[in-house]
Amino acid sequence: MSALPTDSLCEPTNPAEPTEPSKPIKDDMSQHSADPAPAATTSALATVARHRDWWRDAVIYQVYPRSFADSDGDGMGDLEGVRSRLPYLRDLGVDAVWLSPFYASPQADAGYDVADYRAVDPMFGSLLDADALIRDAHELGIRVIVDLVPNHSSDQHEWFKRALREGPGSPLRDRYHFRPGKGENGELPPNDWESIFGGPAWTRVTERDGTPGDWYLHLFAPEQPDFNWDHPAVGDEFRSILRFWLDMGVDGFRVDVAHGLVKAPGLPDLGDHEQLKLLGNDVVPFFDQDGVHEIYRQWRTVLDEYAKREAPEGPSSEARWWETGGRIFVAEAWTPTVERSANYVRPDELHQAFNFEYLTTHWHAAELRAVVDRTLEAMRPVGAPATWVLSNHDVTRHTTRFGNPAGLGTQIRLAGDRELGLRRARAATLLMLALPGSAYIYQGEELGLPEVVDLPDEVRQDPAYFRGAGQDGFRDGCRVPIPWTRTGPSYGFGDGGSWLPQPREWGELSVEAQTGVTGSTLELYRSALAVRHEHPDLGAGDSVTWLEAPEGVLAFRRGEFVCTANTNGTAVRIPGYGRVLVSSTEVVVTDGEFELPADTTVWWAG
Repeated sequence: MSALPTDSLCEPTNPAEPTEPSKPIKDDMSQHSADPAPAATTSALATVARHRDWWRDAVIYQVYPRSFADSDGDGMGDLEGVRSRLPYLRDLGVDAVWLSPFYASPQADAGYDVADYRAVDPMFGSLLDADALIRDAHELGIRVIVDLVPNHSSDQHEWFKRALREGPGSPLRDRYHFRPGKGENGELPPNDWESIFGGPAWTRVTERDGTPGDWYLHLFAPEQPDFNWDHPAVGDEFRSILRFWLDMGVDGFRVDVAHGLVKAPGLPDLGDHEQLKLLGNDVVPFFDQDGVHEIYRQWRTVLDEYAKREAPEGPSSEARWWETGGRIFVAEAWTPTVERSANYVRPDELHQAFNFEYLTTHWHAAELRAVVDRTLEAMRPVGAPATWVLSNHDVTRHTTRFGNPAGLGTQIRLAGDRELGLRRARAATLLMLALPGSAYIYQGEELGLPEVVDLPDEVRQDPAYFRGAGQDGFRDGCRVPIPWTRTGPSYGFGDGGSWLPQPREWGELSVEAQTGVTGSTLELYRSALAVRHEHPDLGAGDSVTWLEAPEGVLAFRRGEFVCTANTNGTAVRIPGYGRVLVSSTEVVVTDGEFELPADTTVWWAG
């Protein structure tokens, strides 16, 4: 009998040299350019050498800049803070980082209301800071993906401000959805659409002479007027924006509300139709219209131009690894079915689409297997990889979701059973990372952070909270700044506190508290990502071979690799499948027999 405790399965990557919290990287690039390439960089180079399409099995880490690291002590995270923590991301083992918006913005919706797509908001830094971040990331073997917000702008965007100043008949109004109202005096909205954030999707303007005027469409906050993508100037502008950031060196774009750009002709009423089933999981005239695909086909030609320009011909000291394999788009596309999502990743359109059906699936073996099968079957005909995700900046962290009863949705205001939630979250992460395709990690999930469900009302900033209807408006709970140290102002986030208050117990969940601690959630992630880099079967391909397993257990083989996940609340006896690579909890193998603990995932090398 051989005991394999969790401690032996999730050992620190460098147990003799625990990683200290990263120090800021200064502008003097020579301080690390002379160092030998770190292991993670070597892994990234090996990945590129293995196949050009690096994004097919990449692990991409989402950074929410205002909550990641604060370099100047103003309580708000910034680009220099992100830059200072890049070595941490390298050591974690991710392939790329996705940055939520940092553009010039009035911040009515945390930067998703963009006033200038070619400028960095001063609260985050400058274009020079963005350039330095991209360069440093590339030196460390990390690609950089930035958010793009094409469905709507800020009401402080110059186009919209001019449209209001110039009044009725202004050509700028054609670039948005301005319409006369209904009713005797135009006092009613043009149609019955509602905002995703609650309330009407229309706001009436007051003209310069003080009279009530036309209405404009905003599927989100009133400060976020929707672009009219039927107008050619809108398409021209965004293709120019793409080139601006591609020339800066970014490796791709996450497309916000990718399913919402095109509206049905005539903007028809919904009638008795139930409008909202979470951002487009129903057939509605303002989401998932077929016309969006022509936009993305045009965008794809822009990225393909850069890929052709940069592809090196044979060995060359001038060939930069991050330019090998092209740039990518990933779609935030809430669609009625995964088959509809596959339309966004056809060969001449986008590269990836978030799998929200998987994100919303309960911790239940049969349900998980069904959505895995549907996803792989839907993506295979279009030749796109599956893209798995468990948490992001818009939903309750999965550590908390899995600690609550199933069926509460993705916006949960209950702490639930935290121990159970963390146990299931660790198991769910190993399951996700074992599936073929790309995976996304949301900042802080590698620390096992729970949702903050008890934020005082006076500190909340989510615009949906103030609208009073529609979504619950509790997205602030997943956006609380993450902890880096056990003690100190804001647990190492910055010297001036944090823009949202952090729970007192977060010091013991910090990077400092978990680094080098065998069995910690952080070391579990580091171990899992290291194994994923070492085993080409993990992430690659487009299928799994399911194995016989007891009810409530998922077991599948990929080459010599086997993954077993027990979603039951009790242990289950199964055969051993070889050598244990990583386990989410303590496991014991006895003469080839194996007891798979409750809510546990194990990776095996056959």
